[in-house]
Amino acid sequence: MKVLLLALVVLIHGTNATLIIKGPTESILEGESVTLECLYTDSDLNVSQVHFEYLPPYQYSKTLWRKVWGSNLGRWYCYGGDDFYSEEEESSGRLHIPYPTRFSGVPFRCVSDNENATAPDNASEPLTFKVQYMRELSMSMEGYTSYLGVPQDLKVRLGDDVELKCSVSSSEEPSYYWQKEGNDWILPSSTLTLKKVSTMDEGKYTCMAEHPSVKSLTKKRTISITLLPEDAAWYETTNGRLWLMTSAGAASLLVFILSVSVFLCRRAKRIRTSKGPIDDHSQKKPIYKSSAESLPSTCADKQPLV
Repeated sequence: MKVLLLALVVLIHGTNATLIIKGPTESILEGESVTLECLYTDSDLNVSQVHFEYLPPYQYSKTLWRKVWGSNLGRWYCYGGDDFYSEEEESSGRLHIPYPTRFSGVPFRCVSDNENATAPDNASEPLTFKVQYMRELSMSMEGYTSYLGVPQDLKVRLGDDVELKCSVSSSEEPSYYWQKEGNDWILPSSTLTLKKVSTMDEGKYTCMAEHPSVKSLTKKRTISITLLPEDAAWYETTNGRLWLMTSAGAASLLVFILSVSVFLCRRAKRIRTSKGPIDDHSQKKPIYKSSAESLPSTCADKQPLV
């Protein structure tokens, strides 16, 4: 009777207990790890039969939750499967995410494996955290790709037009500012446009990107504009050097292709014109005394000569 009563009490507590998930309540910075934890409102209950689930991003259905296998979600996400499953860590009700950036904005929840638990108490409310980040600032210019990159010292001729644009990958759209060294003006834009540059435009320009929510996340890059005489040779300018370098690369590639084509054509021609081995099938044919191929002989045998 006492055992039955105790089981009834445990069942009542288990049914009324609520499963919750604990984690970051505010935005975190990139580089900080995240640990999620499953808990019951009733401290007497353990979380040995609780697992984590997450809702993949860009999921068409908002109900296709996926179970997280293993405590190290960073490695699990990269390689897949349950190769890193740790029963001891999993039964502790904790999930460690060493690289939370990729899971920023992804809902997580705790789900009970106890079949006696009734909905909605068998799953916690979803928890979503946000990771704030900002990558290195890049600068682009007409004719330059992201692979080449704009040089630190930009050389232009007097009267030329210059247009520079800076960009950065960030968790939120940043604010951009341009500033010239020695001047107090600030241009609130990601693009700097100089029409018909003169000696007044020569100097150092700095582009700065500022995160709207985290002021400490700020990136900047400085570039120098050097003015050449109006009669300077075209190849002395930065754009001229780019064109010259591109043309030289294209010419080298063309010469390489032509050389390979000529080599293959000559090789194919030699193969077509070369003579094959002498056909000596007739030498393998047996020669008998009475045959046309035989030579006069005094031997009286009937065996082939070869």
